[in-house]
Amino acid sequence: MPFTPIHMGPGILIKGLLQGSFSLMVFGWTQIVMDIQPLLVMITGEGHLHGFSHTYVGATLLAVVAALTGKYLSQLGLWILEITPSIHVPIAWPVVFLSAFIGSFSHVFLDSIMHSDVQPFYPITLNNDFLGLVSISMLHKLCLYSGLVGAAVYYFIQWRSSRAS
Repeated sequence: MPFTPIHMGPGILIKGLLQGSFSLMVFGWTQIVMDIQPLLVMITGEGHLHGFSHTYVGATLLAVVAALTGKYLSQLGLWILEITPSIHVPIAWPVVFLSAFIGSFSHVFLDSIMHSDVQPFYPITLNNDFLGLVSISMLHKLCLYSGLVGAAVYYFIQWRSSRAS
C-alpha cells in the first residue's frame, strides 16, 4: 500500500483506544518514513521496491528514526494546527516510541499481506507467510472500517469525558 492513507485506519483505531497514550501524528510520520525507500526505487527504477525498509529489522531502525524526528515535527504540527495551545506542550517520549513502533511494524505487516516482494523476516527467512492472509479487497475494508470505528470510539470517549467535567 505505498503512498496511500489506508495505513492510517488501524492507527486511528489505536488512537481511539489509547487516546493520549498514542500519537497519531507520529504514527502518520512513520508511515511516510517507511515508504521513502519504495519512493526512491520508483523514481530511480533501481533497487528492490519493498526492500530492507519493509522487513522487521528495517522497521525497527526506521521506528527509531521516525520517533526521533517525528516528536518535534508532530509537536510543531499540532501547534500550527492549533490543537495544542503552545509549541512547548511535549509529546512524551514513551508515547512517541510506542506510536513509531506500532506504525512501522503495522506497516510491514499490512504490506506483507498484499505485496509478494515483501520479506518481513529477512535475514532469517525470505518467506512471507502473511501474503494472501486475506484478499486485498478485504484488507482495504478492514483498514477503512478500523479507521471509522476508531474515530467513533475517540469522539465518544472525548464527548463522555467533556460531559463528566
